[in-house]
Amino acid sequence: MTQIPVLMVHGFASSFNRNWREPGWVDVLAEQGRAVIGVDLLGHGTAAKPHDPMAYADLEQSIAAALLDGQADAVGFSMGGQLLLRAAAAQPERFRRIVIGGAGDNVFAGSGSEATAHAIETGETPADGDPATAALAHFALAPGNDRAALAACLRRPRVALTEADVAAVRVPVLVVLGERDFAGPADRLMAALPDGRLLPLPGTDHFGTPKDFRFLQAALDFLGG
Repeated sequence: MTQIPVLMVHGFASSFNRNWREPGWVDVLAEQGRAVIGVDLLGHGTAAKPHDPMAYADLEQSIAAALLDGQADAVGFSMGGQLLLRAAAAQPERFRRIVIGGAGDNVFAGSGSEATAHAIETGETPADGDPATAALAHFALAPGNDRAALAACLRRPRVALTEADVAAVRVPVLVVLGERDFAGPADRLMAALPDGRLLPLPGTDHFGTPKDFRFLQAALDFLGG
């Protein structure tokens, strides 16, 4: 029987290649006979990089546009995981199983931090600023990134997810969260998911999660179930 494809959605300031191909996810899935649908979100990777925050208002449409006919499994990291929840809340029938890494109760936050957007745009981070802001600003310096586009993405108009939105995700969801990840905890998220399970990663921080073999193995096991 032909296996359904796996849609892979990267995190903020990353890309399909950087988030999933370079750490080996794509090769391992291919070895298991799984076709991969790669997405570069607007403002990232090979996608267009507008500098107007309004252009990013419907960012999750990149996911809906990438879905083929029928169902798909999906894996998302950080912002990609949040967008997957939004897409699955609107169309749960399009997904069979979902894996989310690097996202926790922060999925219920509203607009992005202006301080973070400013730091990414200018490269200037206050010495006493939030460590997450400094980390994201540093990550945004990676080759191929357009810092003005990334700042616009953070400034996009968006409405925070609610427990009711998450409750509409009526498919099995695995949440993988490093114990040192600033996205945690995940108590509120897990309470809202109708069929969710949580895998903590001891000793792992946010940016180390995609390269953590425990994340990859847990995703493979879950999607194969």
